[in-house]
Amino acid sequence: GEAPLLGELPFDSDRRRMSVIVEQGGERWLYCKGAPEVVLQLCAQIEHGGGAITLDDSHRTQVAKAQETMADGGLRVLAFAFRKLERDEVPAERKLVLSGLIGLHDPPRPEVPAAIARCRSAGIKVIMVTGDHPHTALAIARDIGVVSGANPAVVFGGALRRMTSAQLQIVLDSPEILFARVTAEQKMLVVNALKNKGEIVAVTGDGVNDAPALKSAHIGIAMGLAGTDVAKAAADMILLDDNFASIVNAVEEGRAVFANIRKFLTYILTSNIPELIPYLAFVLFRIPLPLTIIQILAVDLGTDMLPA
Repeated sequence: GEAPLLGELPFDSDRRRMSVIVEQGGERWLYCKGAPEVVLQLCAQIEHGGGAITLDDSHRTQVAKAQETMADGGLRVLAFAFRKLERDEVPAERKLVLSGLIGLHDPPRPEVPAAIARCRSAGIKVIMVTGDHPHTALAIARDIGVVSGANPAVVFGGALRRMTSAQLQIVLDSPEILFARVTAEQKMLVVNALKNKGEIVAVTGDGVNDAPALKSAHIGIAMGLAGTDVAKAAADMILLDDNFASIVNAVEEGRAVFANIRKFLTYILTSNIPELIPYLAFVLFRIPLPLTIIQILAVDLGTDMLPA
């Protein structure tokens, strides 16, 4: 059966890991999972041949290389580690034994690349802001068409925190850009920097850590299916099918409506003002009346039916 859960050290975007404390056979164990570069720092040993051996530099290099290989294939990589807790020991994530890495494949929806291409042709710039490893982010970005050039700007969350506002503005001018390993606060920094550039910013997100960015954007779009209540409350709009392509469809519809309203107003003004000006001239300057009332009505009937 399942081991009873005694406690939890929760995940957040700063810690980038979470741990649970469970009881098995009368003993307490701590199991940890999280970003490999974070979990690896907490490990002193590595599982090997049914036991545990010291985690030396060569092992660390091996693990880092394995992580990069998996990330380059677009996999999200998690590291797993554990330790046995003494009877009265306060649970702490230290001196762990590394179990290994797991790569998760979360393929983008098939319609996303076409939607990204339509965004680009419509003059909308798509910027990826993610908590993933930069290699994973870059592989996915290439897969969906957010990045197509050889040298996109890839910014780490840690580097973003140390940037001045001027440096961030320069980075955001890059034609292709993505942010990796970012926290909630750093997502909001990117949004505010784009707003300061005079851009209209829409942000999509589903987690608690997306809420500040959703709130500060001009249009916050939360996911209806995968979204947390916090994200939904912070957003202006909820996407019921969690599909990026739906946003692009909505933008197309909105632009079409706006263009039609503008065309119609232009048409009405171009047909009605020429009718009005001769009457104003007749009243103000005593110029003979150019059109009779019946002629005006005939013009109106002609222009306001089929052409309108």
